[in-house]
Amino acid sequence: MSRAVLSLGSNLGDRLGYLRSAVDAVRPALVAVSGVYETKAWGVEDQPDFLNALCIVDDPARDHWAWLRAGQAAEQAAGRVRELRWGPRTLDVDIVTVQGVLSDDPELLLPHPGTPDRASVLIPWLEIDPDAEVPGHGRAADLLARLPEADRAGVVLRPDLTLS
Repeated sequence: MSRAVLSLGSNLGDRLGYLRSAVDAVRPALVAVSGVYETKAWGVEDQPDFLNALCIVDDPARDHWAWLRAGQAAEQAAGRVRELRWGPRTLDVDIVTVQGVLSDDPELLLPHPGTPDRASVLIPWLEIDPDAEVPGHGRAADLLARLPEADRAGVVLRPDLTLS
């Protein structure tokens, strides 16, 4: 079994359309998808706000490298250009976790190293999996509770936007 958690983000162009294209790219394996959240940019802050979502996928034919390739293919299809780390992007697909897999390969760190500190990942994840755990770090709910209130408040559900 290859169950994975994918974090989706977009802050350029048709943000919702790019998130939908990422969900469509994994739809046969889609188990659950969160609502859409709007968040302030992180890292490089002088850029447009992001739309973020999270999905859980499961496909016994895919390993963690196949999920990485699927995410990269979705980014390419959305015209992603990598010019600046944490800079603006049409689509960002991060592999958050893959069940039973830990990786210290620089190309695919698992679990994703930013997960414990990102409300923009933890909030949508907990929406669709209240018992979520970040391997080696603990329960996602506990990690979220440790973040500053300003970080949590900066992740705003957009009920007017849907991915399903």
